[in-house]
Amino acid sequence: MTPGNVLKAQGILSVRDLHLQNKRVLLRADFNVPLDGAGTITDDARIRATLPTIELIRKAEARLILCSHLGRPKGKKSAKYSLEPVGRRLAELLQCEVIVPDDCVGDAAIHLIANQRSNQLILLENLRYHAGEEDNSEEFARKLADLCDVFVCDAFGCVHRAHASVSALPRLVPARGAGLLLEREIEVLSRLTTNPEAPYVAILGGAKVSDKIEVIESLLPLVHGLVVGGAMAYTFLAAQGFDMGKSLVEKDHVGLARHLLGRCAEKGTPVWLPTDHLCATAIAADAATTVRLNGEVGAEEIAVDIGPDTIARYAAVLAGRDPLLREAPRTVLWNGPMGIFETDAFAAGTMAVARAVAQSTATSVVGGGDSVAAIQKAGVTPMISHISTGGGASLEFLSGQPMPGIAALRGGRR
Repeated sequence: MTPGNVLKAQGILSVRDLHLQNKRVLLRADFNVPLDGAGTITDDARIRATLPTIELIRKAEARLILCSHLGRPKGKKSAKYSLEPVGRRLAELLQCEVIVPDDCVGDAAIHLIANQRSNQLILLENLRYHAGEEDNSEEFARKLADLCDVFVCDAFGCVHRAHASVSALPRLVPARGAGLLLEREIEVLSRLTTNPEAPYVAILGGAKVSDKIEVIESLLPLVHGLVVGGAMAYTFLAAQGFDMGKSLVEKDHVGLARHLLGRCAEKGTPVWLPTDHLCATAIAADAATTVRLNGEVGAEEIAVDIGPDTIARYAAVLAGRDPLLREAPRTVLWNGPMGIFETDAFAAGTMAVARAVAQSTATSVVGGGDSVAAIQKAGVTPMISHISTGGGASLEFLSGQPMPGIAALRGGRR
């Protein structure tokens, strides 16, 4: 299905279907970018990701108003969480004037929008300065709705949350639709849940099995193999009877891990777990490390990365050289690192998997902040087919959880 057809099947209009000329268009973006202590943006990927939608709306000669949250100000104004740095970066990227009022609602915002010139963009101040945003307050949503004629959501990273600007607000604006970024996310992830090209391999890492229970359950009928790394692998290995020393094991989920392994065995779905580990006695950049096989991890040792044998096996799976799969995967989903990759000494496994995913001939989809950071660190971003902008949102989408921000867009008119 083309992107437009995927949206149409869900009763959602694309921004390309909306009448925008001379309209006040409120674009809900996800500008929740990382800032350093001096208030400088350290990664503008989320800003860049929504530029195509911004440019489309500007070319349609609409009056564009942007809104987003940043951080967790807990319903109070805080200079630390101001969107001013985002406004400055947008002005640089778009070569136009970007005005940031001191609030997202109220007289200042109303006045600026009423007097907005065609070459100006207005970026409303942090939505989470108001408790009504996270409370999904209809009263707060109505104040935002009064600022616009058309609503466009391009904040995929937020659509799994029932917050006012993504859930209550769209229902108050009949002319509503999805931005190009959200449209692409829905199209790609829908394909993974309905008609992925086979063989389909999912690589799951990160800290906890409990964080990915639903997505594993939803993937089992679809995938032809699961590659497991990171600390969540240690819970699976504990379920097989291995002592993992002081490694992170979710003891209350060992039974669940055993159940999931049993389901995979019944279905004939291979599960690749680490056979060796990089171990240390402390999580520190200068800690001495040793490679240990399963069953050899010492009582005082912590597994911090997959070992060299596991790296070679996982690379072989992705290259089609593993006898359990017999051919190269045509679809690969990766969510979660193989170890504590933020520490360079423990990053080899995650970097190797990033390169193997990039070199694969498969359609590759990478989601989750850590996995995205890993492919950036490995320098292989251009070789990935699709990088999801929402870690939690992509997992909930894949697991079939309700997506309030997507549901709220249904039934819009032009």
